[in-house]
Amino acid sequence: MNGKFLTTCFAAACTLSAAAFAQTYPDRPVRIIQGYAAGGNADTIARVVGTEMSKELKQSFIVESQSGAGGTIAAGYVARSKPDGYTLLLATGGHAVADALYKKLSYHTVDGFHMISTITFFPFLWVVPADSKYSTLAEVLKAARSGGQSITYGTAGVGTTHHLAGELLNKSAQVKMVHVPYRGDAASVVALLGHQVDMIIAPPTAVIGYIQSGRLKALATTGPERWPTLPKVPTVAEQGVPGYDVRSWAGLMAPAGTPDSVVKVLNTAVQNALKVPAVKTRLEAMGGEAKGSTPEEMTTMVRNEVKKWGTVAAGAGIVKQ
Repeated sequence: MNGKFLTTCFAAACTLSAAAFAQTYPDRPVRIIQGYAAGGNADTIARVVGTEMSKELKQSFIVESQSGAGGTIAAGYVARSKPDGYTLLLATGGHAVADALYKKLSYHTVDGFHMISTITFFPFLWVVPADSKYSTLAEVLKAARSGGQSITYGTAGVGTTHHLAGELLNKSAQVKMVHVPYRGDAASVVALLGHQVDMIIAPPTAVIGYIQSGRLKALATTGPERWPTLPKVPTVAEQGVPGYDVRSWAGLMAPAGTPDSVVKVLNTAVQNALKVPAVKTRLEAMGGEAKGSTPEEMTTMVRNEVKKWGTVAAGAGIVKQ
């Protein structure tokens, strides 16, 4: 019996084994690990989508929080888990940003995972107090270029996607606005209401109530298109910064080595979940757009995000910790 024959038999056996596994998967509860506080956006997204996946696959999808270190604790845990489809990661935009902030992660941001599907994308908003003298972001950038005054912008903290989005705006618009970090979005909103900074960048959920009540006004949305909830607010790109596109995202990942057949089952379940009107409505209420993908598309997206934020962080002089 020659080696080629044995290799062929082994490959065939593996294929049959994977196919049989996929037919019975999942036969026990699946865990979705997310790396932020319980009750936050990541937790909510995982629960909303996980509930629909449970209905389709007839198994419980249990959401667990392993918060800390910008989501890297959860990511490391999942990357080290058995690649059998029973431990998944609800990753967000911070997953790609972390690669630009930490010298030694315990996992590879892209190759350490088998991407399943994106779930949602949502923009950030550049916001000022209602009585601000600025009516557009273009006016803010013009003032920043004039050198007559220092423009400050607040964020949820150093190394957040918000922070890097501000540094990207500085680079793209050729200005030098001053970053003022706070401990979370709520703190940055309080600072803005108190006129401690000129403007902030925040996710829609953190500021939409204040905008609708007339206490704050939105100058720009950071996505490639206008946000449907505030259709009169132009994008950053529309205001003289072509190509500017910053969105946070959420998606499901499995440990590297998870069988393609299992990932296919999970991907199909995600796509079907995103078609459910209640899911789309819930994501829209958070400022997001329900948008799934193939595993390959998600892999490309995450790889591009890692490259983009690595370049921005290095250009801004942010030293990896």
